[in-house]
Amino acid sequence: MELVTVNQETCNRDGRCAAVCPIGIITWSPGAFPVSVAGAEHACIRCGHCVAVCATGSMSHRDVPVTACPPVRPESRLDPDQCAHFLRARRSIRVYRAQPVEREKLSQLIDMARYAPSGSNSQGVRWLVVGNRGELNRLAGIVVDWMRWLQAEMPAIAQGMHVRRSIERWNAGQDVILRGAPALIIAYAGKDDRRAPATCTIALTTLELAAASLGLGGCWAGYFNAAAAVFPPLQAALGFPEGHQCYGAMMIGYPKFAYHRLPIRKSPRVDWRM
Repeated sequence: MELVTVNQETCNRDGRCAAVCPIGIITWSPGAFPVSVAGAEHACIRCGHCVAVCATGSMSHRDVPVTACPPVRPESRLDPDQCAHFLRARRSIRVYRAQPVEREKLSQLIDMARYAPSGSNSQGVRWLVVGNRGELNRLAGIVVDWMRWLQAEMPAIAQGMHVRRSIERWNAGQDVILRGAPALIIAYAGKDDRRAPATCTIALTTLELAAASLGLGGCWAGYFNAAAAVFPPLQAALGFPEGHQCYGAMMIGYPKFAYHRLPIRKSPRVDWRM
């Protein structure tokens, strides 16, 4: 089967598919049907742009068939006011209801996050979801062990991260690591993948934004992320495949409280070169 196929009965030969192809593996000239170039099989990144941009549904890709790509619903697009309100209403949730998050919802959330952009459409993110209270407490405890090590061995850095106060609160029974969240979603990828840090960060950011649509809230697990990058006991506890590492973790749960105002933020600093 050809990598891309064109329905010549419906194709309007406008060349959009060739224009948007990021790798340039589709050629077109006015009045002609688009065709893939030699070597397209190996160069293609399977992004689906050619299929998505075709107004007549005439373009199909062997790995991104047009039949598997539902049409865009214009009525579902956010207008600027709705988008601004949605983004301003986003809150980092650190207080959760004592209610487990259904596995189906977590799966749905990750399914939405997989559409986040990634370099060359690499889609290199792998996910670890922890939803067992005992395991969450164990992982949080290992992070506190790292804090104690940091305080003893690198006091200047520990001071800047407010480690002493966090340890004291932990000892007093406050979960300052995972905030009592009922679930933790970890994004990890290959250590040798130069795109991995950005890919995982973008995917987790997308996941946090999508959480509100399911009645959920999230917050970056900053201490956990820091420890997972350098602390062997936590790395061993996570048990990633050889050559992989954590690039970010998100606490997820049902928010205990609703927020009723849109806080302000600093004005953007912009250097215009137009």
